Amino acid sequence: MAYDYDDQNIFAKILRGEIPNSTVAETDHSLAFNDIAPQAPIHVLVIPKGAYVNFDHFAAEASDAEIVDFSRLVSKITQDLGLAPEGNGEGYRLIANSGLNGHQEVPHYHIHILAGRPLGPMLVK
Repeated sequence: MAYDYDDQNIFAKILRGEIPNSTVAETDHSLAFNDIAPQAPIHVLVIPKGAYVNFDHFAAEASDAEIVDFSRLVSKITQDLGLAPEGNGEGYRLIANSGLNGHQEVPHYHIHILAGRPLGPMLVK
C-alpha cells in the first residue's frame, strides 16, 4: 500500500526544529513532548522521527530498530512519570488515532499518553 506523507504537518515541522516543543524525552528514532492542548493532567505525545502517516504505515515499513525504540520510549515515559501499575502507578491510557473515522488530526503517526486522573470509559455510545 502507498502512504502519502505530508511533510508540512505540524509534527514534521517540530522534528525539523521549525516549531518549538516541550520535550519529555528523545532517542535516535523517537521524540516525546507535552501536548499543547492537554486533555488530561498528563498528556504526552510520542512520535517516530521517520515519515510515517499512521500505525499501519509504521508497522509495515519502519525498521525493527525504529519499532523497538518507539515502544520502549513509551514504556520508559510511563515508568519515569510513575504511571505504570507495575511501579505502583495508577495507570494510563494510550491512544493512536488513524484515518477519518479514527479522528486522526495530524497525518504523522503518534501515540497519546494520557494520565493523572480517572479517564472514564474509552468510548461513549
